Amino acid sequence: MDPSGTVNIALAGLSGYGEFYLNWLLNPSPEDKFRFIAGIDPYAERSSRLDELKQAGIPIFASLADFYQQGRADLTILSVPIQQHAPLTCLALAQGSNVLCEKPLAGALEDANVMLAAEHASGKFVAIGYQWSFSDAILALKQDILSGRFGRPLQFKTLVLWPRHRHYFRRNQWAGRIKTEDGAWVLDSPVNNATAHYLHNMLFLLGPTLQSSAQPLSLEAWLYRANPIENYDTAALKIGTESGAKILFITAHPVSEEIGPLISLEFENGMVEYPFGENEFQARLHDGTTIRYGSPDTTHVNKLWHSVDAVRTGRPLACGIETALPHLACVAAAQQAPIHPFSDRLIKIRNESGDPLTWVEGLAETLMECYQGWQLPSETRANWTAPATRVRINE
Repeated sequence: MDPSGTVNIALAGLSGYGEFYLNWLLNPSPEDKFRFIAGIDPYAERSSRLDELKQAGIPIFASLADFYQQGRADLTILSVPIQQHAPLTCLALAQGSNVLCEKPLAGALEDANVMLAAEHASGKFVAIGYQWSFSDAILALKQDILSGRFGRPLQFKTLVLWPRHRHYFRRNQWAGRIKTEDGAWVLDSPVNNATAHYLHNMLFLLGPTLQSSAQPLSLEAWLYRANPIENYDTAALKIGTESGAKILFITAHPVSEEIGPLISLEFENGMVEYPFGENEFQARLHDGTTIRYGSPDTTHVNKLWHSVDAVRTGRPLACGIETALPHLACVAAAQQAPIHPFSDRLIKIRNESGDPLTWVEGLAETLMECYQGWQLPSETRANWTAPATRVRINE
């Protein structure tokens, strides 16, 4: 960081989600205290912002190692495949950079532990890009939870049914995989990728401090797949936590219509809900008090600004490696359960503009019933489901 307090930023990953960061890095406001110094991507030509990068004079490197041979960054942003999170985080830390690594934390607990050890050895920080954990709405809600305003947390539940077409599962070589071809853990699934935010969010809100998440103690997993992938595309999890609160998390891709996130947080003194379509957290206490926290999506970019501020001032970050570890512990535990195929008689395919959608007849209705009744599918009246599996939480 130069004497003016300006933070030098490098971005690894210039297409896909990396373009979210480019929206801000290429258009800084006068009050922004950063300088965008480098882009890193072996396939930079895939970025729709490539011409803008060139016009702005931003040098582009094929690899993070190539960049560090010529430059240094105060903050390196990693918007890269899951299996690269650990090695690139460790490389950046070893080169003296702080890191903002996109979610999820990693593909395996052992990878996360290597990242944590590298962070401790470096004296730098690693932020994990679960943007809701940096949002004004979630941080205000968590402050109220920690203050005891709602009383003891009892039951938290979330349902997210997000259709994904065939191209989603063919978007790269690791989509839907447990491991890559060369043996690196990825655990790509709705729980560890597309809807990972929402499981992490419940654990985060149950954390005993503003910078921590609740530790899972027990887990029941119900895993299924309809698409021709290695891992699962549908999951229902029941989780017991050290706080005593229970979590129900339901997520699926093979559905015909989008529903959710639906979120309901039950406390001794009231409820906090996130109704689908309203996009804000609303609290209703038993004494009649109502509180509107707003949408966590309006401050989506806070994870970047908080990271820049942490470099400049040492401000504590809401979500680092240790904060994200409980989510990965749930992912790793769930992966021990068997993955069941949906019956062929239930699978339907809808072709939309040459990009087919595979969906399961009756699945959305069953999962909605589970959400409303605090059940796993194997506990409902559905006669086609395998039993859930109780699995061990790795400590």
